[in-house]
Amino acid sequence: MKPLRLRLLLGITAITGLLSWGGARLWDSLGTLPGVPAYAPYVLAAIAVVLLAAAISLRSRLKAVRERQPGAKGVDPLHAARALVLGQASALVSAVVTGIYAGVGVFLLGSLDVAARRAQAQTALFAVLAGAAVIAVALWLQHVCKLPDDHDDPEHPRGTAASSR
Repeated sequence: MKPLRLRLLLGITAITGLLSWGGARLWDSLGTLPGVPAYAPYVLAAIAVVLLAAAISLRSRLKAVRERQPGAKGVDPLHAARALVLGQASALVSAVVTGIYAGVGVFLLGSLDVAARRAQAQTALFAVLAGAAVIAVALWLQHVCKLPDDHDDPEHPRGTAASSR
């Protein structure tokens, strides 16, 4: 599985943000702009908390195994892989959602004198911050789940023999 790069996620967010900003301008010129859901920041924050809990749990268990602490519980590779896939999927979706709310939020900056639009701009800002938190935690979870490089061990399947091919 290839690791996600921050550059890719920022690119997705930027492109989605530009498209969202343009869509908001077009939609507003045709009539009314749809509202920013009030629950969006809460959903994104909840996802960030779940990913953070998984990362902390995996990190502490992997650290205990590496330090050979007595009674340390090992980590099921399938459990770690599922957490990693959840983190990567969450980061990709969050990059798109963050871009959408950032684009709408930037559009709403032009009409902060209207109370309803100011409230929507604040909600969009909180959604962008929560989306950034999801991306950050997902990248940290990916870092936690990364296998150590073991190029010195010829017995290891990823050793020098496998890497010289």
